[in-house]
Amino acid sequence: MVAERAGVGRGTVSRVINGSAQVSPRTREAVHNAIAELGYSPNQAARTLVTRRTDTIALVVSEPRDRLFSDPFFADIIRGVSSVLHERDLQLVLTTARTEGEHQRVGDYLGGFHVDGALLVSLHRDNPLSERLSAAGLPVVHGGRPHSPEQPAPFCVDIDNVGGAKEAVRYLLEKGYRRIATVTGPLDMNAGVERLRGYQQVMAEAGREIDERLVVQGDFSVDGGALAMERLLAAGGDPDAIFVASDMMAIGGLRVLRSHGLRVPDDIALVGYDDTLMAQHSDPRLTTVHQPTVQMGREMARLLVDVAIPRAAESETVILDTRLVVRESA
Repeated sequence: MVAERAGVGRGTVSRVINGSAQVSPRTREAVHNAIAELGYSPNQAARTLVTRRTDTIALVVSEPRDRLFSDPFFADIIRGVSSVLHERDLQLVLTTARTEGEHQRVGDYLGGFHVDGALLVSLHRDNPLSERLSAAGLPVVHGGRPHSPEQPAPFCVDIDNVGGAKEAVRYLLEKGYRRIATVTGPLDMNAGVERLRGYQQVMAEAGREIDERLVVQGDFSVDGGALAMERLLAAGGDPDAIFVASDMMAIGGLRVLRSHGLRVPDDIALVGYDDTLMAQHSDPRLTTVHQPTVQMGREMARLLVDVAIPRAAESETVILDTRLVVRESA
């Protein structure tokens, strides 16, 4: 019916629907007008058989499902990714995978080419998806470099985690604080390792020996930050300032400091990392490292759609800059 209304052959209609360049602008317009007049909707399954494309991109968050909806980092990534896919008329499939069984299920689905490519976020050391999807030939872009150099990651968008941590700790030193502690992120994740490295490098440059009692590990969550702060205070290192590797952990830590009768920043200074809305509305408002998370999502989607899927390059890494945002907590 579309071919008859447009005055062209059925093969021409198929080429227009599938985006072929071998159609004149006038013919393409006639076919689109006929489709609009008839209210025709192309069969996606049939289109996929012809083009071998699904027009669908997967975003895999390697965290438990409750973390996906409670951590604003992931909301910003989704916003950035969705904005690019919307411009390209592509669909987004969102899923989480943290356990071995979940990784198996998601790997089977993605490896079966139900999507054109995948975006992997929040990678831990035990994550098998990078290697599995690489072996299956599915184009993949990593949000953050994998923890292990053995994990394949030819396409990656990351934050300057070391640089951001160094700026935060250097600021505290310049303010005159002497016993600077840190609550790290998970050390099975590259972001956690690099933010700790930034802290260590600045302390070494300043000639400050790091008291092991001033370094405790967290997990990027509010509750994990509270538990880490309890351990830090119980260790007896007597810190006068704390660099916390995420705002979520800093918010949890702030609650613990208050329960111990410690005032921020009068008794102890506090600096976070992320610059989330929570940091802007905490009491006191949190000094923190701003990372461009929405831009990170956009760059990931762009790199996948424009470079990895069409195989326009063999590899590309994008590193986004950070900046310190000074508020009342330090």
